[in-house]
Amino acid sequence: MQFGIIPVNIGIQSLAQMTGLAQLAEQVGMESVWTFEHVIVPIDYESKYPYNNNGKMGVSPETNLVDPLIALAAIAASTNTLRLGTGVNILSQTNPLYLAKQAASLDMLSDGRLLLGLGIGWLREEFVAMGTPFEKRGARFDDYCAAMRKVWSGEVVEHESEFLSWHGFKSFPIPRQSPLPVIIGGIKGKIHERIARHGDGWFAPTGDPKELREHLDLIKAQCDLVQRDMSEIEITCMWTGSGGEAAVKALEDCGVHRLVVPVMALGEDPVAGIKKFASDYVS
Repeated sequence: MQFGIIPVNIGIQSLAQMTGLAQLAEQVGMESVWTFEHVIVPIDYESKYPYNNNGKMGVSPETNLVDPLIALAAIAASTNTLRLGTGVNILSQTNPLYLAKQAASLDMLSDGRLLLGLGIGWLREEFVAMGTPFEKRGARFDDYCAAMRKVWSGEVVEHESEFLSWHGFKSFPIPRQSPLPVIIGGIKGKIHERIARHGDGWFAPTGDPKELREHLDLIKAQCDLVQRDMSEIEITCMWTGSGGEAAVKALEDCGVHRLVVPVMALGEDPVAGIKKFASDYVS
């Protein structure tokens, strides 16, 4: 079982604070650090956050949300082996060619350490601010996933769709990893089909074994439909650290490969919390 922490880019006050947490995670044997993404936080919004009962994010509009790829580039430069995960970037609202370029560049410069977590998005107000239609965001996500892989291939890109018209170009550098791991985050809608078709992994916003098993069965069914081996899909899930070693074993038995622990679950002092967590769980 591998372990990571999340997020390393929110509430950050300095470069030294952010890279220091990442360096500590590497020193104590953690495998990865992860980011969250929101370009904006509206003062008020009608959209419902799907992973909180009150429908609201747990950050204020004044909270520092450092851009994930900029944060991970800084962390890449100050660490050696730590995997760099986005948990998750909102693909459907961004320019996929620009994101493909950024991701390939980061993977090359980090010597193949990027775990590119991608999601569809839920915050309509953010899509409006980004100038991107909120409607058809699922179809746009699927199309962008397929198109970005063409960019990363190093071959001449040809991709004509409802959303994109890409023809006759190449984009270098290409990722160091082949394939660059695309980890699809979420638990709603057509997530199981999307993981089977486009994902190298699933980022699950839950650490409940029963809920995970139900979703994994649905992913397996979709893999069977497209004749894909379920074992190719790496499972990452959020975990609060509760339940001790028995909880770790239960999640491992479900097929989970990586547990990502929220920094806020480690106590008021994140440095002490990371050290204690590592002594308890990281071999």
